[in-house]
Amino acid sequence: MFDISSMPLLEIGNLTLADIAPFLLIGFAAQLIDGALGMAFGVISQTLLVSIGVPPAAASASVHLVEVFTTGASGTSHIIHRNVDWGLFKRLVPFGIAGGVAGAYLLSNIDASIAKPFVMIYLAVVGLLLLYRSIKMSKPRFEDPRTTRPLALVGGFLDAAGGGGWGPVVTSNLLIQGGDPRRIIGTVNTAEFLLALSVSIAFIASAGLAAFTVATVGLIIGGVVAAPLGAMLVKHIRPRLLLGAVAVILIATSLYSVWQSIL
Repeated sequence: MFDISSMPLLEIGNLTLADIAPFLLIGFAAQLIDGALGMAFGVISQTLLVSIGVPPAAASASVHLVEVFTTGASGTSHIIHRNVDWGLFKRLVPFGIAGGVAGAYLLSNIDASIAKPFVMIYLAVVGLLLLYRSIKMSKPRFEDPRTTRPLALVGGFLDAAGGGGWGPVVTSNLLIQGGDPRRIIGTVNTAEFLLALSVSIAFIASAGLAAFTVATVGLIIGGVVAAPLGAMLVKHIRPRLLLGAVAVILIATSLYSVWQSIL
């Protein structure tokens, strides 16, 4: 197996299917979950890269480059299936981009990981609240979320600085405010394309192309293949079940991140 932490994206001419197959499978599974539930691609991918020795800034840069492709495919699918609330989309995008660019600059210059356990504990609590709501939900009643712009700013910042914060932070908090799970997931996934594109450009400006590792090849292929399936699933899953699934994924990924930071 090649040393992924020392091989940049520009030197992938000799890669074989065996080299990228593990990352292809991870990209497929992570994007299937992300497309259907609005979170987890960044968390799963970032955790994998850091665990094999890729520096946090390079890992986050790689994940965001992959997400340019996966969220582009996922967003297109969500648009086709009419899962997007365009009013909410317009409120999220500008502030998400501003937060993401700031987070990319910060991560390229200092270690911002110290705050991650506290954010993950907060998200685990949000997950428990969502799980409780899904259990108590009888007839679906949805409201247009009111707190969106500050939420997008924080979500974009944490996504770039901590890797994978956009979906967990923004999706979960919009759902807590009573948003329609299908519309929230579709809108957040579609908005993430512009966020990922902006953060990738910021990382290139700060760290150069060498920050992107060859793992991106497998993650991109697997993620793009899975993207349309996630958008299709979210359209047909009942709101109560969808909310419960989001809650379980949020609790599991948040507690896992907290456990990792303690070790």
